[in-house]
Amino acid sequence: MTEQSNKATMISIAYNGQEAIAVTPEDMAALAGRVFPLSERITGGAGEAFDFAEWLDAFRSQQGILQEEPLPTHLKVEAADTFEALIPWEQLKDAAVQFAVDGAPLPKGGPVRLYVPNGSSECLNVKSVIVFRLLHDEARSGEVSYGFKSTFTPDEMRLKR
Repeated sequence: MTEQSNKATMISIAYNGQEAIAVTPEDMAALAGRVFPLSERITGGAGEAFDFAEWLDAFRSQQGILQEEPLPTHLKVEAADTFEALIPWEQLKDAAVQFAVDGAPLPKGGPVRLYVPNGSSECLNVKSVIVFRLLHDEARSGEVSYGFKSTFTPDEMRLKR
């Protein structure tokens, strides 16, 4: 695998303002432990997925975050095409992350796709997710937003070249 293609499969995970870490979809699935057919959660879904909440429990443990610490209030996902979604925690029940089809990386919409079956909008199902931000923001309790990013930092603009 070339360095460029390897870089494209990395996903950034940021927890409550801490420095982000980079992981592969396979790392995430291994940490979640249980992999299942996406069709168990999404009618007509193909490929393999893992439960987002199970992954988060394992991730928090791996990072030394105590079980007593509150769960995030929101998940913000960012896609390669600049689409973003802010999802309240209570809508993530049964959320699944698709990471493979027939054991191979996603042919389209990768490196991973997030499916939110209990979400308030189909737009919370996000393809080409490259960033997961787990946020604690009680002031935005229940807030949902989604759409294409319209403002960029100078560093982001340089990366687009």
